[in-house]
Amino acid sequence: MARYRRANVAGGSYFFTVVTERRQAILTDAAIREALRAAIETVRVRRPFRIDGWVLLPDHQHTIWTLPEGDADFATRWRLIKSHVTRACGGAYFRSAWLTDRRAKKACGTLWQHRYWEHLLRDEADRRHPLDYLHWNPVKHGRVKQVADWPWSSFHRHVALGNYPLDWGVAVPL
Repeated sequence: MARYRRANVAGGSYFFTVVTERRQAILTDAAIREALRAAIETVRVRRPFRIDGWVLLPDHQHTIWTLPEGDADFATRWRLIKSHVTRACGGAYFRSAWLTDRRAKKACGTLWQHRYWEHLLRDEADRRHPLDYLHWNPVKHGRVKQVADWPWSSFHRHVALGNYPLDWGVAVPL
């Protein structure tokens, strides 16, 4: 079986997709959002990173992070964030039927899929597409008709910075 190797570029920017276990639609619940925010703030104190873009949907999230110079360890950051959220909210969202032997052995909860997807962003052109993609995602999934209507996204921050017009990403009927 092939072993997946992650990119390890110190100071790099990465696009991530992190999914809930069995695509449970919980990430936009107030308790999960609060725990996720607290987890990120806690982790960033000891392991800084810049959030360049983020969107939170009910069953998955996309984000772009830039790590500090000399640091390529995004895996520990994700492990800490996911475990913090699980400790804070796992009991309320625990699904005993989903607790496999592997999960029990690793003392995992049932909030998150074990893995996540990551893509190293190599240059500025490579950064634009994932940023557009993550902001467009709520429209793509039929959650809203225009990007500006989705509350759990970095889109409005980017509008304030002049990176997007407010009317960017309006769904056009076919």
